[in-house]
Amino acid sequence: MARYFITGGAGFIGSNLADRLLADGHQVTAYDNLSTGQTGFIEGALNHPAYKLVEGDLLDEARVGDALKGHDFVFHLAANADVRFGTNHTRRDLEQNTIATYNVLEGMRLAGIKRIGFSSTGSVYGEADVFPTPENAPFPVQTSLYGASKAAGEGLIQAYVTGFGFTGYIFRFVSILGERYSHGHVFDFYKALKDDPTKLRVLGNGKQRKSYLYVGDCVDAILTVVANATAGVNVYNLGTDAYCEVNDSIGWICAKMGVTPERQYTGGERGWIGDSPFIFLDTKKVRFLGWSPKLTIRQGVEKTVDYLAANPWLFEKR
Repeated sequence: MARYFITGGAGFIGSNLADRLLADGHQVTAYDNLSTGQTGFIEGALNHPAYKLVEGDLLDEARVGDALKGHDFVFHLAANADVRFGTNHTRRDLEQNTIATYNVLEGMRLAGIKRIGFSSTGSVYGEADVFPTPENAPFPVQTSLYGASKAAGEGLIQAYVTGFGFTGYIFRFVSILGERYSHGHVFDFYKALKDDPTKLRVLGNGKQRKSYLYVGDCVDAILTVVANATAGVNVYNLGTDAYCEVNDSIGWICAKMGVTPERQYTGGERGWIGDSPFIFLDTKKVRFLGWSPKLTIRQGVEKTVDYLAANPWLFEKR
């Protein structure tokens, strides 16, 4: 039995990971300020004797340092993931992604914890020149403050690995879908169509090509890497071996909801400043460990719509 500490533990991916670790017989401490995490995501976990929730902000260095004591492994999943509005709040990504990552690493150093799993992003590749994009692709110019802050977080982890003997597991995600999803294009489109099923505003031209991964497959991949990777820095892309257009996803959402809206495009190949029109990651490295996703992108989108339909309380929180 290991003692795991999960930042963002009441969030989308963090709460799903916590449930899996508890089911596997481990102890879990979730650290979350509940700004985007939801107590509704952890109702079951709160009743588990091996689970503890600590409400706190990662910018409170003393509090996170104290909470970290006594753990074996940290999954650092907390972040500002609002890529679209990064240029409207230019300090937010620096504070919530980069400085928060430093606070976690320094707290780990002082507590004697050496292993960290980090939720990075495929956005660190900017507008890549190679598709599917492998882990050893050269980093181009960063195109979003979110991607830049995550690249900085990766750099800090690598430096702590070299300087203090840490082992780092860096996961470069595509967009994740599934149960407890409460932020992103499926959420936005579903809400818009519930409010008005006759029309749908689509940022860009709808031809942006993206890859997505179901959250259950994401958790499987994370735990597969941790079980099989070596000491030092381990960098893994996590995604499917396919992609879809935004228009495809809209079609699947509309079919599940039984609506046929007029699509109103804002134009251009990008939905917002820094939006990469094509994200498709090479996942051969993680597949070599024996992992493969169980759900297709379409199945992940459809399960997400089912979850949103069954949990209308999520929209009351927004």
